[in-house]
Amino acid sequence: MPELTKQVIQQYLEGLYRKSVRILTVTLLGDAGGPESFKEFGYGTPLKVEYEIDGEVQQSVFETVTPGAFGHEEMSDRAASLLWSYQAYGRLPRHVRPIDIGGFHRNGSLLSVKGLTEFFLLVEFHEGEGYQKDLFRLQKTGTLTDTDIQRSDALCDYLVQIHAVAGTTKSLYQRRIRELMGHGECIMGLTDSYPPHDSLMPPDLLERIEHLCLSWRWRLKNREDRLCQVHGDFHPWNLLFRDGTDFSVLDRSRGEYGEAADDVTCLTMNYLFFSLQSHGELRGPFETLFHRFWERYIEKTGDQEILQLCAPFFAFRGLVMASPVWYPNLTNQTREKIVAFILNVLESESFDPSGIHQYYKP
Repeated sequence: MPELTKQVIQQYLEGLYRKSVRILTVTLLGDAGGPESFKEFGYGTPLKVEYEIDGEVQQSVFETVTPGAFGHEEMSDRAASLLWSYQAYGRLPRHVRPIDIGGFHRNGSLLSVKGLTEFFLLVEFHEGEGYQKDLFRLQKTGTLTDTDIQRSDALCDYLVQIHAVAGTTKSLYQRRIRELMGHGECIMGLTDSYPPHDSLMPPDLLERIEHLCLSWRWRLKNREDRLCQVHGDFHPWNLLFRDGTDFSVLDRSRGEYGEAADDVTCLTMNYLFFSLQSHGELRGPFETLFHRFWERYIEKTGDQEILQLCAPFFAFRGLVMASPVWYPNLTNQTREKIVAFILNVLESESFDPSGIHQYYKP
């Protein structure tokens, strides 16, 4: 990836705004690598730029996609992801807005079309802290506050809001389910990423998981009536809170429309994930939030069917969490319980939140 120097950024912004620009600071965003930074792998490191135009200080973020596995091997893969993001970010409530889409020229400059070698995305910068900070605190203190409950409720109600927007291009539902199975970022891309001699996820077990997931595809593929607006990657690192329940969302992914279970499983699986790491089971504040979220979502939407369709989405998130690529510092005990959860939800006719403790028992 070409280097983003202050001079290169200044020249690009002056061309974008057609005004003189003074660069103030350029800093990397994301976790700083401390003890709480257990999420090892990512698709690119955002770069925050603070600059001044006509005496007004502005902040923006450059986003890129790093070449590599998970369907990002070719430049066209990475370009497609960023071009979609530029179109889709601004159409979702509370999402940070895109400002521009461009590319890295072979001579090191930033351009928008001809001669580019890689794409980048420029988006708004929003203040706030990732929701994972709340979950890390709950791991340490075990004390659930009113704000914790209110924030979880706010996230639930946000999903209720966006999922109420139905999609009209019904073939997108089949595509979403198909890509859940075979996309480089999803189930098969993840199973391919496991080391061949992983004792907890040997090739025969990964093959079994794939077969189970494919049987679920045939249960879901014709449910086009459920096509709705989704975020697509609704995990704590993409949820940015300020005071109280004021939040923004980041980095929606893989399509504007899909299955509501994708978002609900993504967040609730993190309540289980954080609790398994600290307690070896779902309990305390995390158990409260897990059950409250599912109950509230179903009560507000009336969507009981989601429990019959969510298994492969849980499996997808579980494959991320059990991965030594994404989370290399997990204990074998935690990984074993995630693997058990994947298999048990896939082998159940429907998911029962009230029986959650039975799913992660090996």
